[in-house]
Amino acid sequence: MERYLKLLRTGLSPIYNHLVATKSKTKSIAELDKFLADGGFTRAKRPKGALERHRSQRDAEQTPKRAKPAAKPKRKTSKLEILRADWNLPWLINGFSTRTGGYSTAFGPDRKDLNLGISQHDSRDTVLKNRAAFFKSAGATKLTLISPKQIHSSIVHVLDSAKPTAGTITADGLITNVPGLLLSIQTADCVPILLVDTKTKAIGAFHAGWRGTVARIVEKGVGMMRVTYGSAPRNIRAAIGPCIAQCCYAVGEEVVDQFHTQFAYADALFKPYFEDDPINRKYPLLFMTARAPGHSNLGPQIHLDLVEANRRQLLDAGLDPKKIWSSDECTSCNTDRFFSYRKEAGFTGRMMAIIGIK
Repeated sequence: MERYLKLLRTGLSPIYNHLVATKSKTKSIAELDKFLADGGFTRAKRPKGALERHRSQRDAEQTPKRAKPAAKPKRKTSKLEILRADWNLPWLINGFSTRTGGYSTAFGPDRKDLNLGISQHDSRDTVLKNRAAFFKSAGATKLTLISPKQIHSSIVHVLDSAKPTAGTITADGLITNVPGLLLSIQTADCVPILLVDTKTKAIGAFHAGWRGTVARIVEKGVGMMRVTYGSAPRNIRAAIGPCIAQCCYAVGEEVVDQFHTQFAYADALFKPYFEDDPINRKYPLLFMTARAPGHSNLGPQIHLDLVEANRRQLLDAGLDPKKIWSSDECTSCNTDRFFSYRKEAGFTGRMMAIIGIK
């Protein structure tokens, strides 16, 4: 009994965190029930019918709320698909892959994923087969693929030759005006951004996680296109591909602090979200705290809007808001259609954003 009382005095958050990390929510609740029962603790129950009477009284007192619109059904397809901005430029190849229409079964035997990232999770031959199918569908089989080693930086590499120097390019941004090169960025939650100057025919591809975003990689990319190719922002079009949306992207205080040191509009990029945790809901007293308000780790989580953060950078760089296209797809909400590193706990594939001049 003393063991249980000590744990209750110090809090059950370590046990809770362990259960959630290793078990499903349902199994976590069952194990927590057993743990407390073994210690002789039981939950007080409401008198029979009390909950129903409470709900009836509450419903009668509350003003009827407007019904929410029905959620859009998830798009389910087994075909290879490419998302594109409506640019209508015959000399340009561009697009964002999804996870459908491939040959990979590494992430589920009942799946046929279009994994375009080479890693320990999937066989190299399968990934190359996926890439061949994707490039054929995109009309990019005659272009030379440039796939950099991404390190969540603000490094932008300029490609000025149709025959790039041998070796791996370490960068999170690529720009060129050389025909025949296919610039690519791989993502599974981070923001992929493609740029094209319709006058000088210069192009760019950028990988913007929160680190790259706070380092202003896409704003820097526009600046480098201006210096290198004489690109005028009014002639540049941008496409923001599928990524993790604000609804699913919780961040810590250190991220919030870094954005506030860089952007005057940082407050507009963050929003509090309350998580509905079934364990917390069943055992609310176990998560109470004696700390003063504002000093507890309980409460709403802060979520970051990466899409808006990068859109604001494009606007600050001088782009016309009407020339910024966004897919408005959340990778974490739609893992039937997209890979999501965060939702799938790292065991996932990679999508690819491509842009090239024929």
